[in-house]
Amino acid sequence: MATNGGGIVSGESMDAMGDVLMEQQVEAFPFITALSLAPLIRFWDQGGTGPGAVRPEVLRALRKDLQGAPELLEPIIDATVLDRHRETVEKLMSIVFPPTFWERDISAAFHPYGFRKFYATPAFDRLFEDIDGTFAPRMEESKRNRGMDRGTSAYFMIAKKLYGFDIDTDYSLVIGLADAGTGLDRYYKVSFDSRFLDVVVIGDLPALSPEERARLLAEPNNNALWRTLLPPERFQFHGFMIINAVDVTEQEALSILRRDLVENDSLSSRERFTELQTRVRTILGKPEISLGLSAVHGDQVLLLNTHRKSDNRCIFTDSVRYRLADFNGSIYERALRSGQIQFIDDLRTWPDRTEMEENTLAKGYANMCVAPLRDRDSVVGLLYILSPVPGDINRINALRLNEVLPLFAIAVKRSIEELNNRVQRIIREEYTAIHPSVEWRFRKAALNIIARQDSGAEVTLEPILFNGVYPLYNVTDVRGSSTQRNLAIQQDLVSQLKLAREVMRSARRDRALSILSHLAFRIERHITAIEKGLGAGDEANVLAFLQEEVEPLFDHLETFGDGAARGVAAYRAAIEPGLGILYDRRRQYEESMAQINRTCAAYIEAEEDRAQNIFPHYFEKHETDGIDMSIYVGAPLVEHGTFDPLYLRELRLWQLMVMCGLARAGEKIKPRLSVPLDTTHLVLVQHTPLSIRFRLDEKQFDVDGAYNIRYEIIKKRIDKATIKGTSERLTQPGKIAIVYSQGREAQEYTEYIEFLVASGYLAEGVEEVDLEDLQGVQGLKALRVTVRMDTIDEAMESIPAQISEAIRSIASVTA
Repeated sequence: MATNGGGIVSGESMDAMGDVLMEQQVEAFPFITALSLAPLIRFWDQGGTGPGAVRPEVLRALRKDLQGAPELLEPIIDATVLDRHRETVEKLMSIVFPPTFWERDISAAFHPYGFRKFYATPAFDRLFEDIDGTFAPRMEESKRNRGMDRGTSAYFMIAKKLYGFDIDTDYSLVIGLADAGTGLDRYYKVSFDSRFLDVVVIGDLPALSPEERARLLAEPNNNALWRTLLPPERFQFHGFMIINAVDVTEQEALSILRRDLVENDSLSSRERFTELQTRVRTILGKPEISLGLSAVHGDQVLLLNTHRKSDNRCIFTDSVRYRLADFNGSIYERALRSGQIQFIDDLRTWPDRTEMEENTLAKGYANMCVAPLRDRDSVVGLLYILSPVPGDINRINALRLNEVLPLFAIAVKRSIEELNNRVQRIIREEYTAIHPSVEWRFRKAALNIIARQDSGAEVTLEPILFNGVYPLYNVTDVRGSSTQRNLAIQQDLVSQLKLAREVMRSARRDRALSILSHLAFRIERHITAIEKGLGAGDEANVLAFLQEEVEPLFDHLETFGDGAARGVAAYRAAIEPGLGILYDRRRQYEESMAQINRTCAAYIEAEEDRAQNIFPHYFEKHETDGIDMSIYVGAPLVEHGTFDPLYLRELRLWQLMVMCGLARAGEKIKPRLSVPLDTTHLVLVQHTPLSIRFRLDEKQFDVDGAYNIRYEIIKKRIDKATIKGTSERLTQPGKIAIVYSQGREAQEYTEYIEFLVASGYLAEGVEEVDLEDLQGVQGLKALRVTVRMDTIDEAMESIPAQISEAIRSIASVTA
């Protein structure tokens, strides 16, 4: 084989190499091939004129040399021919392999569709020293991976050169070779040049019909079809092929890395992470570096693939978890805060080592590079590279990381999203929908479940309990909703009965049957009873009578005459399809009720969004005949546990302002309702903090503990409270009732009321009343105030500023 000086491969070496490689292609490649320099000699002849032409004296000298070497004009069967005419062959090949670029270009000339090299540059020989056992198999494997073996490629050339098919016969592929110095893979893009390859037809050229040409184009990899239509014994290949290789290690390693990171377990699987580390080593050309990766998840940092024994394919359970505070002062914190890559050239001399850097130094690393992984404006994780060699990764070679970091950022973000999805799935399955303010606590519980699941431990749902939170409760109710609903039912039943009575009367006029008079009498008796009042079971009895005894007669009655038919048609037109009853006044009532609820709910939700900006709190509302709203606020509900009573006072004042707004909204919408409905408004005050627990059976929060149960009892019964010694209901339209049990609660709310009176929300005057004892609850009192309906719109515009002003003036009194 040629030395690193490049040039012709000796005949002896070429024959030895050919013996190995020809064994691989005898059966696989169906065509006869022959090494020939004739196409190259023609190329020289054609280069004698025009731009870039070969100098005439060079061309004359070459032709003279060829006259003395006629064997070079024929197919070369004896490899020693090249040795005997080495100097002439070198001159011929110089136009393809300029000596000026020998040390740079990785190029070689091969026998047609074989791997028998007969000429190569020194760079090619250095790279592919093991040509007889390494290069050929890897080349053939690479071509098969892209759907093209040697036989297919040869057939494509026949189709293009002899039949005019518009197909590409020169192609390229990428192969990987281990670098002898580093042991890392290097990648080369190998291209095949068939300019110096002739297709020789044996006998007549086989004819192809249009249909056969179409079939060949439609089935390019159907070797049996191609062999049938173009028998291989009818074609030979004479000449040689050129192979050029270009180092594309960085681009190919990036491409492979991109594909690797698409895999779902690329960061959680130890095997795949090791492959990622190898890719980064290849890109940087540093075989000794170690790759580390972490994900930022809330206030935790998850160190991924730390060689733990677990392999659950989960970044949470397969990671070592730290608090963000654990990284204070370290290079990791600087990378997180600055969003820029940080370096420590030599840990041994670094003056500001924290415990994190000390641990790294103890493991034998001297050089650190920590890069933030960014998703838009946030940092989702860190990629860090460690080396035992000081200065190994520096600001210059780290520039190659610019293309790597976005790939890892995407993978880390996807893994975090997968973890979040798993957490949300557990929350939905075990706890149902959760208010955003306390989601952090349920996420913590879900993560604990994931950890136990993946460790094989028994999974039990931990209690979700918040001790020492302050409640706020208010309810907007529709006055007399039950009475109004019963009245609507009563009116619909009477209307339906009257329509049925008219059917009977019309049918009696058409045909005088006594039974029809009897039915009309019974219907009249039901009308009289319902008009006096609706008793328990009356609705069911009336509907049963109509549907079982009256309506079954209609099909026959409408044949009695036009009057009866019109009566039946009127009855049926009034009945609600699908319900089988008249549903007019009830629909009007329900639409009016729904309109009130929609108006109040929209108002509450808009104000609640603003209230969350005051201080994060748990909020829930329920809609029935009106809307009730519960808020819990305090340090236990906040992930970081900081809370000031100032925010509680601000929320209480906000609550009163919202109640004023709800009273005004209810009054404003009243003229547009089909059924005029009045709204009443109540606030329940409790200064003593209580505990709330998430009830797994009911999938909602409830107060916890025997003492706190009293608060829930009051909530359920307070809307029916009356003023002591009277039958007057506490809640009245246009007013807000503030229920309390302790004097200091009344004192605080009196201050709020004075401010709201001065601000135009409330009218002058406060009623102070005692309430009749409720079942299980005694000693409640109330303040009752009247909402001003004329100035509330203007006052509501400046709520935020007014709240702040009021809180400053009230704080000293209520502290």
